[in-house]
Amino acid sequence: MDVAQQYAQQCSELYAAGGFAAVRRTAQAGLDQVGPTAVLYRWLGQAHAAEDEDDHDAEAERAYRSGLALAPDDLGLLVCYLELCLRADAFDYPVRAGRVATLRARIDELAPDGSPESRRVDDALSWAGRGYWDDLIAAAGRGELQQAESAELGERVAGALRAGTVDAASPATAGEDMLLQGRANAPLRYLVTHRTAAYVITCAAALGVNRLLVTTGVVTFSAWGWLLWIPLFATEGKLRAARKLARERVVARIEARHVLETAVVVNADDHSEAKPRTGDTPDGSGHH
Repeated sequence: MDVAQQYAQQCSELYAAGGFAAVRRTAQAGLDQVGPTAVLYRWLGQAHAAEDEDDHDAEAERAYRSGLALAPDDLGLLVCYLELCLRADAFDYPVRAGRVATLRARIDELAPDGSPESRRVDDALSWAGRGYWDDLIAAAGRGELQQAESAELGERVAGALRAGTVDAASPATAGEDMLLQGRANAPLRYLVTHRTAAYVITCAAALGVNRLLVTTGVVTFSAWGWLLWIPLFATEGKLRAARKLARERVVARIEARHVLETAVVVNADDHSEAKPRTGDTPDGSGHH
């Protein structure tokens, strides 16, 4: 495996972990070391596009165009660039949005029907052409996915707590190892392991407080009970912070491992280039 492929694999692993800034650092380091490479420009562009911000979109387009200047028929670059152009607002970025037809025609020429690239294009076109109700359905699907992920996280954390340890090597629990321990973090532990019950109890308590205040004549209308949601939302914020910390820790560990792996590959390449051929002296003259 050459150095460029090594960097590309590292970018792939970091991207899967959600470390988009780390992907950009790794791709740029690879470009600095091995020179312009289409696959590294693609990863650099994808890591910018993943941020979904105007400045990053501009950097992504620059990276894709640099890659396509080296490899005009690279399907990976073409499909990624098409996805970026499909997201572009036709009013604010007419040139970028206007490249959709050209890119799609070129991809259709290069990608046979049923290929992964062709299916990805179909998915991107379907996403770009969806309407308001499609967005609602997609949002509902994301909500169900988040609930499933939360339930899975709760099961893993509950198992770890029963065992008396938290698996710090797991991306799902690497940030909670600092926040789940101790008496002060009991509400957080309850929320992680019993999310549905926590919301039901809070909702019932809020409605009960409001009704009690009205029926006892303290107030004619009460919204004080909804203040009971504040601790729950605060706990949710702490949990989000824990997950962010988990992601940062995982990405940092991956980057540290990648530094060692890259050093090994570079040293091996340098050693193979410096090693004289059999029967030759170090100066290459062949005389002993």
